[in-house]
Amino acid sequence: MSSASQQPATIEPWVREILRCPVTGAELVDATGPDGTLELVSTDPHDPLAYPVRDGVPVLLADEARRVRG
Repeated sequence: MSSASQQPATIEPWVREILRCPVTGAELVDATGPDGTLELVSTDPHDPLAYPVRDGVPVLLADEARRVRG
């Protein structure tokens, strides 16, 4: 596995401010995934999706998203 799994990656604050969920358009917030890696989670109350962050790069592809259970 890559070293990104072992070290937390950070996203520049100015980038975080402009990122939005590509499916719902909702704001994305930092979270930790079930495997302990950084991910971005949509704040959409009806369809929250989580997107992985790999090597410090958010992967904002609908096919890569996982549904977040409320």
